[in-house]
Amino acid sequence: MGLGESPVAAVATEKPPPQRRDHRPRDTTARYDPPKHVVHAARADAVRQAFQVSWDGYYKYAFPHDSLRPTTNSYLDDRNGWGASAVDALSTGLIMQNWRVVDQILDYIPTIDFDKTDDQVSLFETTIRYLGGLLSAYDLMTGNATGKTSDSKRVNAVLKQAVHLADNLMVAFDTQSGVPDNNLWFNPPRKAGSEHNSIATVGTLVLEWTRLSDITGNPLYGKLAQRAESYLLSPRPKLGEPFPGLLGTNLKISNGEFIESSGGWGGGDDSFYEYLIKMYLYDPNSFSEYKRRWILAADSSMKYLISHPSSRPELTYLAMWRDSKTLDFVSEHLACFSGGNFILGGLTLDMPEYTNFGLELVNSCYNTYASTTTRIGPEIFRWEDSQSSAKSSKPVPQNQSEFYSKSGFWIDSPYYVLRPEVVESYYYAYRATGDTKYQEWAWDAFQAIQRACRVGSGYSGVVDVNKPDGAGYTDAQETFWFAEVLKYLYLIFSEDAVWQVQADHTNQFVFNTEAHPVRIKGGYERGG
Repeated sequence: MGLGESPVAAVATEKPPPQRRDHRPRDTTARYDPPKHVVHAARADAVRQAFQVSWDGYYKYAFPHDSLRPTTNSYLDDRNGWGASAVDALSTGLIMQNWRVVDQILDYIPTIDFDKTDDQVSLFETTIRYLGGLLSAYDLMTGNATGKTSDSKRVNAVLKQAVHLADNLMVAFDTQSGVPDNNLWFNPPRKAGSEHNSIATVGTLVLEWTRLSDITGNPLYGKLAQRAESYLLSPRPKLGEPFPGLLGTNLKISNGEFIESSGGWGGGDDSFYEYLIKMYLYDPNSFSEYKRRWILAADSSMKYLISHPSSRPELTYLAMWRDSKTLDFVSEHLACFSGGNFILGGLTLDMPEYTNFGLELVNSCYNTYASTTTRIGPEIFRWEDSQSSAKSSKPVPQNQSEFYSKSGFWIDSPYYVLRPEVVESYYYAYRATGDTKYQEWAWDAFQAIQRACRVGSGYSGVVDVNKPDGAGYTDAQETFWFAEVLKYLYLIFSEDAVWQVQADHTNQFVFNTEAHPVRIKGGYERGG
């Protein structure tokens, strides 16, 4: 089919989940006892209240624009003006069964004009937020989160908009190599003419675009994203893979060749590694090569990137690297998703060594929260390795030497913009182990955010997490606050459900990088 010709699927009918097609044995009871989980209804309700406060402020002062500015009661159109907070909030509202908010969003979605925007369009951001949010809503509304939302007109409106948006975004892949241009213009859709793209912005499309193909029956969407991904699965030239499975950050759009060796688990790279194991979880029959590449990356990270700070050698962080194999002892709040990703990999592959390593990373990211004045972790932090003669690319600042001695890191960028990655990893750790300390850490983080970030008509990022009250506000309530932070916090305290991560191979959903749950392939596509 050509652009714009893909069909809108009929509404799926609810039925018992089909048996997963997988080479792994499903009877694990003889060797694995799934963890027990504890419901904290009062804490879950407190998170629901924070969601409602955030939504009410957004709906009053910013809707249908993208983001709320809570201290000035105004708005930002930072995601093309299509109402990003509303779309990002939908899956969380469905899971919380907040039907009033869900109704408001569902009334709005058919009115979004994805043909018009005055700003440049990011293929990556639009895919994970808008396309991922719409597909997740479709999967939830045709499955177990039906509630008051299951009428076919509303369900098909959500999918119709997802298809229309993807058809506009398709132009990104119209390159000689098939590596997409991440930067687009609409009115009409066209590429910006970029020369390079990163592995995160190329490698974080495949789940959403493959899911759209499986729902609609049009294979073109998935083929486009999978062709782009192929350059990351078989990187060339050799400089693009300095460690087995670990890649440089940027590649040429013209031919898919890597242009550098520097990289890590942080921004520009992060969600490429995240999606490798998630694609295998989504469809193990079709994406076994993705599993193999994730194992390579995980093993290399544990062998080459593992680092213990000189002042706190019991902590474990993953270094980044520059100039091929020169380690740089720096990490980011963004990179703290890695603990949860290792845990998911260990659970999915029945390989506890990955789960245990992930738990080490989670403990150390918790330390970045527990060590600051606000008890919220900074955007970027650094350390010196306890054994290597190599040094961080920046020295310990004199005014943080005492802090480094006590905390095992120093703060390089002190702000916090309502990022989710640390509580995301708490969530995976709790679902894997049932250890209630992760619930306590999550509750501590929630209370810290309440103290530092609750302001005006919603929640805002803060300027300095190591200063009392955060030293001022960024005046931005990011859309991922709805999609990720509040969802992970709610799920860690709420009852079991089909969208929860399971430790015993009974998963029915997998979360995209924006925490939108996408139904795992196996029987619910194209109306079942």
